[in-house]
Amino acid sequence: MDLRRLEIFVRVAEFGSFSRAAEALFLTQPTVSEHVRALEDELGVQLLDRLGRGAAPTPAGQLLLGYARKLLTLAGEAQQAVDQFQGRVSGELVVGGSSIPGEYVLPALIGAFRTKHPEIAVSLLIGDSRVVQEWVEAGRVEIGIVGVRPTGRSLHSRQLMADELVVVVAPDHPWVGRAAITVEDIRHEPLILRERGSGSRDTLERALGAVGLDFGAFRIVGEMGSTQAIKQAIRAGFGVSLISRRAVEDECRAGLLGCVSVRDLDVSRAFHLVTHRDRSRSPLAQAFLAFVESQSPDRPS
Repeated sequence: MDLRRLEIFVRVAEFGSFSRAAEALFLTQPTVSEHVRALEDELGVQLLDRLGRGAAPTPAGQLLLGYARKLLTLAGEAQQAVDQFQGRVSGELVVGGSSIPGEYVLPALIGAFRTKHPEIAVSLLIGDSRVVQEWVEAGRVEIGIVGVRPTGRSLHSRQLMADELVVVVAPDHPWVGRAAITVEDIRHEPLILRERGSGSRDTLERALGAVGLDFGAFRIVGEMGSTQAIKQAIRAGFGVSLISRRAVEDECRAGLLGCVSVRDLDVSRAFHLVTHRDRSRSPLAQAFLAFVESQSPDRPS
């Protein structure tokens, strides 16, 4: 099987679209379609269902997808090993980040890393904490950074940096300017939550459990799939929420939102570097891990 055809098939399957895969691969859509068709002809089975403008793996395609990813990963590691032998570190590294580190921490780290290693291309995939852990387990990404400590036996994690949740309110809310509020105060306000599976929600749920409460004690008015959406809802007067301090410090400093601490609730947490316990890491991943850890002075020794 041709590795290039496998790569194109994987991209179409991941994007769910021939046109988006073509754009990512800098190819024309007919070229992408022809490569997938040639792979199907070679294997004698249909790999993708064409669904209008979209595409989805057939059962045979789903079976091939796992093997194709492994083959492409191994080919990349082989190239990196030869480059390292020749004194070069180059190639493409795929990193996963949950919403907060993916949107507010990793972009700056990747930029600084690329300044030091301009020959390395870094792709960033963003999902909730559970999804990122699944990506690491499946080998889709070599490194993940998430807002909760992983529990999977196949995953290894180490604390990267500290974080905490703060109560975020509209700029004209009565709490603006107060040093702190209590959990009882929050119970009387419309509360917006992140979706299930997010590290922020898990942190809040554990903190409430430690004081004998759960979400049933609050006026939940909505769940949203991104921190940015929650911030816009707060500014529109939809409710209040508890959000990572790192995600709102700029808006709170500029007076676009209000940030208040909770006096009687421990909502501290940490971001964690996640890798697979049994998979060997590429030289690119090793270099990125070393760089990220060097930029985290509050990481425990």
